[in-house]
Amino acid sequence: MLGIPNGGMHLAAEIARSIGAVLDVVVVRKLPLPLLPESGFGAVADDGTYILNEALVQRENVTTEQINEQVAMVTSQVRQRSILYRKNRPLLMVRGKTVLIVDDGLASGYTMLAAIESVKRRRASEVVVAVPVASTTALEKVQNSARVVLLAESAAARFTVADYYRHWHDVPDTDVLKILEDEQIRTR
Repeated sequence: MLGIPNGGMHLAAEIARSIGAVLDVVVVRKLPLPLLPESGFGAVADDGTYILNEALVQRENVTTEQINEQVAMVTSQVRQRSILYRKNRPLLMVRGKTVLIVDDGLASGYTMLAAIESVKRRRASEVVVAVPVASTTALEKVQNSARVVLLAESAAARFTVADYYRHWHDVPDTDVLKILEDEQIRTR
């Protein structure tokens, strides 16, 4: 079981405990558009895998140089977050296993696609995605790469994951670290 920090970790921890799975993280971050950093044109995973939204790259005229700059910057951030969460632990061995990847929702789907590709490169036998909510467009993209378990789908023109939560807040790193610490105690 892999949770995407920060938002997917609480949900991933509950699922892991309920089914007796080992929990770890797959650190993934979006690639921000150069002039619109709240919008992403792809994502980078902790093993260096990255996925681009080619249509958006074309539409926004993102240059190869801008792509390379953003990939390098985000890869560095992902590496630092991975060190924070993992300490000296290597990536979870998933070769030949069914891997469940959990997040708090799918807006564009590119963060999840990078996580899926990362896990597939590590030779998981099957990848299953579990999210409470997804936009229709993200769901279609992700379903082409993995089996998806989903509670709610939305075709809303302006979809945000936060709109589907009664109480939404950014999950601090301290929560993620506590979840991972509790997991190490649980699986000893």
